[in-house]
Amino acid sequence: METNKYNAYKMMTPKMLETLTKQNELVKDAFSTDVTFKEMRENYIKERRFWNEGGPEPKKTIDIEVEGPYGPIAIRFHYPMRRTGKGAIVYTHGGGFVVGNLDTHSKIMRLLMEETESVVIGIDYHLAPEFKYPTQVEEVAFLVEWLRIHSEEYDIDMNDIALAGDSGGANLSLAASLYLRDKKKDVSYIRCLLLYYGIYGLTDSKSMRLLGGDYDGLTRKDLNAYTKMYIGDEITDLRYFDSFSNDLTKGVPPCYIAYGDLDPVQDDSKLLYDILTYHNQKAEIEEFRGVIHAFLHHSRILPESKVAIQHGANFYKSLANFE
Repeated sequence: METNKYNAYKMMTPKMLETLTKQNELVKDAFSTDVTFKEMRENYIKERRFWNEGGPEPKKTIDIEVEGPYGPIAIRFHYPMRRTGKGAIVYTHGGGFVVGNLDTHSKIMRLLMEETESVVIGIDYHLAPEFKYPTQVEEVAFLVEWLRIHSEEYDIDMNDIALAGDSGGANLSLAASLYLRDKKKDVSYIRCLLLYYGIYGLTDSKSMRLLGGDYDGLTRKDLNAYTKMYIGDEITDLRYFDSFSNDLTKGVPPCYIAYGDLDPVQDDSKLLYDILTYHNQKAEIEEFRGVIHAFLHHSRILPESKVAIQHGANFYKSLANFE
């Protein structure tokens, strides 16, 4: 019952409350799943526009389209003003697999570009419900392999690629690395995974029971709506959606895992960290107090947004000699 939940507003930082006030000014009920998926996308794009204004300017940005396994995929390269090495980060945006694009996550990618001093490459994967799982996983994995083939053309090191993502994008980043490990038998070239408040397979948890509301669009009803749009009725192999049903005991690249303590899906992050570290897989976890899901977007107001990106970048840079 919703009545059993925490009053998250009383636990938010003043800046988080200020962020929500602005969010409601931009689009009321911006993350409601009680509308069509097309309206969900329109609301999401409209609300995110404000948060993507400003931020670091790339030295250059390249937009291309590549022919993927399910049709054309738009790709965006951000090259930093200051660059260290030739590593590249594939950034996979969140949005419950249903909403979001390269523009809705532009500032996050540019901040990550600046902090890591690396090329950040965004993928505009095909969205659900028109394209069901595992389309999106296979597209991210395809891009990683495509970049390795075309590494010289885009001035990147084919043996130094990281994956990063937020929310559903974190799910896809982890899933793509597992897919490449299982299908291609090699992820030695993946420096690390930067995983921000992802979902990794839990369908119920303590945090889901205590948190989530209109302010984040992540009630259990909302979460079920996204899953229903993403997962087809006839799908039986969910190892690349529910990563907890896959083998996490070996072959997982080093992971930086971050979440807000008011996030209903935080238990996914905690469980992932516990499994990885129990099996001697390298991982770090960080909790940001008083903030909700999707807080990376809010860097115009919320200081934790930039801090989380900086800390992920520090983890990435600490592995510069991962070979």
